[in-house]
Amino acid sequence: MTMFVDVRNMVRWTAETGPQQIIDGMSRYIEDDFRRWESFDKIARVGSHTPFGVIELMPTSDGETYAFKYVNGHPSNPARGFQTVSAFGALADVHNGYPVFLAEMTLLTALRTAAMSAMVARHLARPDSRRLALIGAGSQSEFQALGMRAALGIEDVAVWDTDPAAMAKLARNLEPLGFRVHVAGSGQEAVRGADVVTTCTADKARATVLQNEWIEPGMHLNAIGGDCPGKTELDPAILLREDTDVFVEFPPQTWIEGEIQAMPADFPVIELWEVVSGRRPGRTSPEQVTLFDSVGFAIEDLSALRYVRDGVRGTPWVDDIALVAEPEDPKDLFGMVAAFSPIPS
Repeated sequence: MTMFVDVRNMVRWTAETGPQQIIDGMSRYIEDDFRRWESFDKIARVGSHTPFGVIELMPTSDGETYAFKYVNGHPSNPARGFQTVSAFGALADVHNGYPVFLAEMTLLTALRTAAMSAMVARHLARPDSRRLALIGAGSQSEFQALGMRAALGIEDVAVWDTDPAAMAKLARNLEPLGFRVHVAGSGQEAVRGADVVTTCTADKARATVLQNEWIEPGMHLNAIGGDCPGKTELDPAILLREDTDVFVEFPPQTWIEGEIQAMPADFPVIELWEVVSGRRPGRTSPEQVTLFDSVGFAIEDLSALRYVRDGVRGTPWVDDIALVAEPEDPKDLFGMVAAFSPIPS
């Protein structure tokens, strides 16, 4: 049997456990897996790009467990009544190839992305960070705020979005959780005085939602909107600043999808796994500007699926489903059908 968490159970488990607790715990799983980065198979995700959006598969394996995620990104979906992102994923036992865990990953991807942001912030943001600026108030935004509170204790949030209703939604969701939310009149106003700036916009375009002149010494920039070729959020001058270091997940994928897709081929980047494992430094001074060029990578999804599997085991929030046909005789698959077939007259 295969363990299965559907949308209903994922929502109820998240609500019962608490999304901030989940984000924090998941970030520790991701950190542990980044420390053993070299043990994983790694390839850039496989994407099918259309004018409507992208559909992608994200596989990885550590030799014991295989994982994949199916995910789409369709920026025009909300205007048509659909989510921008939908996803599901699975874990399989490498030794026999059987799927052992299957889960929705639309909600889980939001939790995972926030968990990754939290893990990175622990390594790259100033420990005394107290103010978060959100550029973009879509479906990721509340999770990102919870992630930064889990990692750094931040409760002051400034937000800017071109959609006033989205900013009102964010304030309505976060203020009851103890956040102090300032709805800014512009991106520049939101960023002013921030310690951490998260860009989380959805438009599939080479946009510039964060300008170089807004950047202050010591900021940690968390650019999470990049996820496909031709989509960026930052003024390229930010990446070229002498005080900025750029950190990435898996360079072959980030060069295709991240902010660095607009940079020359010899542009220097630092791989996060080297920072997490202690091979290279992260933040080196209070004045340094750190930039996480986030695109999302398959190892993070494996970490998230492992975390959910371990968290729901033995709870009411998981079902067992017969996903694999298992005949009594492994060589007689047809016999399963024959047993229910009418007997010819």
